[in-house]
Amino acid sequence: MKNIRVILISGLSGSGKTTAIKALEDIGFYCVDNLPILLLPKFIELFEQSGGKISKVAVVEDIRGEASYPSPQETPNLHSTGQAGEPEGEKDFLEDSRRIIRDLEREGYPIEILFLESSDPVLMRRFSETRRQHPLAVGGLIREGLRLERKRLQGIRDMANQVIDTSQLNVHQLKEKIQKYAQEGRSLSQMTVLLLSFGYSFGIPFETDLLLDVRFLPNPYFVEELKRLKGDDPKVSEYVLQWEEANEFLRYVQEFIRFLLPLYERERKTHLTIAVGCTGGRHRSIVIVNRLAEILRDELTKRGVFLSVQHRDAEKG
Repeated sequence: MKNIRVILISGLSGSGKTTAIKALEDIGFYCVDNLPILLLPKFIELFEQSGGKISKVAVVEDIRGEASYPSPQETPNLHSTGQAGEPEGEKDFLEDSRRIIRDLEREGYPIEILFLESSDPVLMRRFSETRRQHPLAVGGLIREGLRLERKRLQGIRDMANQVIDTSQLNVHQLKEKIQKYAQEGRSLSQMTVLLLSFGYSFGIPFETDLLLDVRFLPNPYFVEELKRLKGDDPKVSEYVLQWEEANEFLRYVQEFIRFLLPLYERERKTHLTIAVGCTGGRHRSIVIVNRLAEILRDELTKRGVFLSVQHRDAEKG
């Protein structure tokens, strides 16, 4: 393993990549903004020649650096497709990215990919407030630019070690989150599984890898004595878990996670977010997440997997 840490930051325009790179710079990373992916191997090679003076590097890669993409003014070319049906530029960029990253890893460079995203309404508000033009906004339509950008960056998102949704974060919170990630110091091979409860009424979490819908279970909200309690209350938990379909669902999910984890680890994914949703995020989803954590914690710990639990919407409504 080479003695240099490389964090590749990518994500949607307006999601906070500039804040992220500055946060890493503040804790000693040598940072470069908007480096084309094709130049990454040469860039790392130059730092290797520094004799160990530079051991932490962060690079921002976004659509501005994707030389193979047509510009918004060249949108007719977007209909030219490769064998897989993708626009040629998107297909080439994704293949180049995968090839370069895997080649670097074979040479002993563990490349970490940190992907930032946010909801469309938040991104549109940020562009409006800053009066910036989205780099892919065809005819000035920000929403269309966001749609194209999400599609083009999906392949990089799928490769990410960690996805961060910045919709609800201010610049200070994002900086703290980025620095915490960089300073954790845990092994890059260690998988982190986040069990996240949420309410569909407040939107699906953008950082979700696996989405589980538990709205098929009887809702404690319609039981007067349980309505104002939360899912971590023993009375609510007892109500939800009394149903055979709840326990059968948990058994299926447990086996599903057991099947998937080694496959994700094989593909170098180190952060997996499993989101469990009910209507409001205060009852059923919390009960199921807490029970899943109880079932899986010992088994995951023995595998060297770190388990985390969050209840996003428990205080809402």
